[in-house]
Amino acid sequence: MYAYLQGKFTYKSPAQVYVDVNGVGYEVNISLNTYSQLQNLDAGKLFTHLQVKEDAHILFGFFDRQEKEMFVLLTGVSGVGAATARMMLSSLKPEEVRLAIVQSNIKLLESVKGIGKKTAERLVLELKDKLGRSTLDSNLSTPLGNSLETDALNALTALGISRSQAEHAIQKIIRAEPAVSQLEDLIKKALKAI
Repeated sequence: MYAYLQGKFTYKSPAQVYVDVNGVGYEVNISLNTYSQLQNLDAGKLFTHLQVKEDAHILFGFFDRQEKEMFVLLTGVSGVGAATARMMLSSLKPEEVRLAIVQSNIKLLESVKGIGKKTAERLVLELKDKLGRSTLDSNLSTPLGNSLETDALNALTALGISRSQAEHAIQKIIRAEPAVSQLEDLIKKALKAI
């Protein structure tokens, strides 16, 4: 419903921030990871996720899209609620969570408060394939964090191209022309490579 909020941070704590958007104050729950990014900022943008429950509408905010995407994936796992997902993203960075799941590092996942062995195993079972497929070639410098490649992948899949075909085309272009830095160019070249 809300993709992001951009405004002034009128109140900041490690768990919450108030964002004033043109005179309307939004109470946004955040992770420690997000807090560390915005603690010295007076204004900025938070990517948001609205959780609707019977008794409350709760807004969660994230400093970058990768953290938001990881939060949504985590809360999609049976037994992992928003509080647990936020705790995971407070203890580990999104890329560390992704690597722990892809590499089946149950011990690292269990190190997060509130995550037991069964929950850690369920996270690996339900998300390993999804996270393994959702990223581009693991040899790329920042698979989940490279927004150019992620945006190109999202655009190609929105055009109806299969995810695996789109990933393959993007990898091919990146290897052939590592200097490509414009999203439009990458998408056009990938389309020609398909």
